[in-house]
This record gives sequence, structure tokens and C-alpha cells, in this order.
Amino acid sequence: MPPGLSERVGDARLRFADDSTLADALPGSDVLLTWNFLSDAVRPAWATGGEGVRWVHTASAGVDRVAFPELLASDTTLTNSRGVFDVPMAEYVLGAILAFAKDLPTSLRLQDAGTWRHRETEPIAGRTAVVVGSGPIGHAITSLLRAAGLRVELVGRTARDGVHAFDALDGLLPEADFLVLAAPLTDQTRGLLHRGSIARMRDTARVVNVGRGPLIVQDDLVDALAAGRIAGAALDVFETEPLPADSPLWAMGNVIVSPHMSGDIVGWRDALVDLFAENLALFRDGRELRNVVDKARGYVSTSGGHS
Repeated sequence: MPPGLSERVGDARLRFADDSTLADALPGSDVLLTWNFLSDAVRPAWATGGEGVRWVHTASAGVDRVAFPELLASDTTLTNSRGVFDVPMAEYVLGAILAFAKDLPTSLRLQDAGTWRHRETEPIAGRTAVVVGSGPIGHAITSLLRAAGLRVELVGRTARDGVHAFDALDGLLPEADFLVLAAPLTDQTRGLLHRGSIARMRDTARVVNVGRGPLIVQDDLVDALAAGRIAGAALDVFETEPLPADSPLWAMGNVIVSPHMSGDIVGWRDALVDLFAENLALFRDGRELRNVVDKARGYVSTSGGHS
């Protein structure tokens, strides 16, 4: 349950629902907070109860679970939780890059086995990271990686000062020591890393995905990792979540698997409730909401916050 939500909404009447009861709870509601942002229950429930909902807020940066055609075609305002996860996700990316460069996964395996084996590791200073996704998360990642000494090429939907357009990505891939995916899931970004794009990368390169699982054609990545056509991957998101127990990714020594937690630091739920409560106060006053999603683009599009 959202911590402290009941105390933050004034005299607003709350209805709590799960996947099985949402269709019954939705009719007559003005606002929908999708706290479980991995749920797919909103679209089927929308058909019977979404007509009167004026505002949908998702407790995530990505909106792909709720950006279905019926909602997009409606007058309903859609907002996300942009700003909550930026710095934590940037720290996760830097941690993954350092783990690969300093070979920490091997050190932990050797420690478990009680084996002393001296190795040489890699520097990160002067290496190149290509970061795909130029919204607040991508900018936070870029800032932190540059502070750590990496050269960063930032890629977004359109070219502008300091940002390459998506159509420049193929030309940047051969330069990448690290490819970081932090883009929203849209028609343009779905499957952007596939067999062909992987073939353009160095066999020493690593991939870090903190965006959405379908940004990668997962079978193509697994094949490339197994064949040594790419050196490693740190994956926080997957095509299917939870990652199935029979996925070969679990057993690959050059893969770091984490369960969609790159932005989840201590206190993150409280920050999500704070953001929603602030927006609810704006909504009740008839004022402009924070983090309004451009339905045509699939993300918040404001000055300084492009994706």
C-alpha cells in the first residue's frame, strides 16, 4: 500500500483495488493512481469504468503499461513519477560499469570458492559510454559518468545541443565501451538493440539496461553474450518480469541480473506518495499538474526534460 497516502489526501475518498477488483472500483472515480506500475489490469478495466476518470497517475517513470490506445484517445490527463528515480538510477549505472571494469562478479565467485587469484582490471576514465534516452534519467546518468571520467555520447529523439538524434546511434555503437539504455519504451525505441546493432559493437563492450526490457531483443542479446560477440550485460529490466527461472541469463558469468530495482532506494515509496499528493492538491484546485505526459510522444515533454 502507498505509505501514508490516507493522511495526505484530505477528504478525498479512497478506493483500493487490485488486479481482480479494479474493474469494479473504477466506475465513478475521478482519479486513478497505478501504484503497481507493472500491472496490466488498467486496460481491461478501462473498458467498463474508465469513461469518467479525469486523471491517471503512474508510480513509475515509464508509462507503457497505461499508454494504451483507449486512454490515449481520451481526454484523460496522464502523469508519471518523473524526477523520483533519476539519481538512484544513475548511481546504479555507475555501479554496474565499475563492477564490470573491476571484475567484481568474478571476485565474489572466487571469494565464495575460497580462491586467491590475482588479476588485472580495467580503468573507466577515458572510456566511452553511449547513453540512449535524454530525459532527466539520461541526463543524470550522463552527469555522473562524466564526473567519473568517462566520455559520454547522449542520444535522444531529436538532435540538439549535446544530444545526438536516434538515427545517429548506429554510427556511435562502434565507439561504445558501455551502451546504457535509459529510454522510454515507444514504437521508435522498441527492439533498438538487436542482432544487427549488436554486430556494430566491439566484442569488449558491455550493455546496461535500466529502461525497459523490450528495448532489447533479448534472444539476440543472449546469443551474442554466449558467442562472445559482446563482453557483458547488466540488466535490470526484461521482456518478461519476473525473469523466468529457465532463462539462460541467470547462469551467464558475464551478466548481472537485478529485479527491476535500479531506482528503488530507501524512501522511494514515500517520495512517490509525496509527488502524487502534491499533484492531487493541484488537481483539486484546478491547476496545472506536474509531469503531464505528451500522449503522442509517450513521455513528459517540457523544457529541459526531453526524452
